[in-house]
Amino acid sequence: MSLVSRPLVLGLETSCDETAAAILDGDNRILGHVILSQDVHEVYGGVVPELAARAHLQKVDSVVNEALERAGVELEDVDVFGVTTGPGLIGALLVGVCWTKAVAWALDRPWVAVHHMEGHLFGPVLEDPQAEPPFIALLVSGGHTLLLYVTAWGEYELLGKTRDDAAGEAFDKVAKLLGLPYPGGPAVQRIAEDGDPGRHRLPRPMLRRNQTVEDPAFYDFSFSGLKTAVIDLTTKLGDSLSDQAPHVAAAFQDAAVDVLVSKTLRAMRETGCGRVILGGGVSANVHLRQEMGRRIKELDAETGPRSLHCASLRLSLDNGAMIARAARFRFEKGERAPLDQNAWASLDFPGLRDGSRPITLPKT
Repeated sequence: MSLVSRPLVLGLETSCDETAAAILDGDNRILGHVILSQDVHEVYGGVVPELAARAHLQKVDSVVNEALERAGVELEDVDVFGVTTGPGLIGALLVGVCWTKAVAWALDRPWVAVHHMEGHLFGPVLEDPQAEPPFIALLVSGGHTLLLYVTAWGEYELLGKTRDDAAGEAFDKVAKLLGLPYPGGPAVQRIAEDGDPGRHRLPRPMLRRNQTVEDPAFYDFSFSGLKTAVIDLTTKLGDSLSDQAPHVAAAFQDAAVDVLVSKTLRAMRETGCGRVILGGGVSANVHLRQEMGRRIKELDAETGPRSLHCASLRLSLDNGAMIARAARFRFEKGERAPLDQNAWASLDFPGLRDGSRPITLPKT
């Protein structure tokens, strides 16, 4: 076993439909990294929780073993185990939590409970040492859409969140309307490349020019109205939908990205913070990355130096490396999980505050 001051950390992620494990050395270098995406859900057009849990149970050992093999270490060499304990699908989460508890107990090693969305915050810094606080963080996934002001690791101010559908959920639903396969996000992006976003005008929910920071909706998001507008449009198009699908996809993607980027730029202006972190599965969307980067560069000099930091595509999706990095942070703060620690579909984001109130994220 290595020195506890520079522990070798194994991170395990099973919150949804990726079984992922990674090994980080004492300098936070990724030694071994494996992600196994489940393909059993495609025929159903979405994740089936029971099937996801069973698939994790079947694959968790082989995924961990492959990560260890790539890292060139044995399970006994691991000093600290980290695992996602929520939020997510409860059956899927329990596979990772029970595996971690059993192995940590058998090896007499400490283990750390990790919040899934805090894991996404740490994704970019694994590859980019400049992705350090203070920064504005836009976390966009299938279950969450959060806009945070991060003054230090572990100290998160909630600026805005979705009031209904998450951004990734909206992408999946629009993909279904257009007859595209699951997962919907990549499918919408692919078909939108052949479309004209100006062919159909779609609304930008909760994005009004005359809004002020005192408006409760100034930073918040809403995607249900945009989804409804797409439903109305597809109904109106009727038999011509197949020909118009690329244009509809492009118009939807353009509207969703416009809202996400505009709210983020608002946060930059109001806080004076010029650094942005983009995380979560939807952050893999190329149009979102390009628009965010372009508009940040165009932002007035009032914010000072400006920069955008995104994880690579492999670390934008759910992965074990981000969980291992968040686990190291929590471990160094003295946190240890007890053996009676449970998994939770809905879970408080540690250190996240809206004024003086802790925020509980909705179930995914």
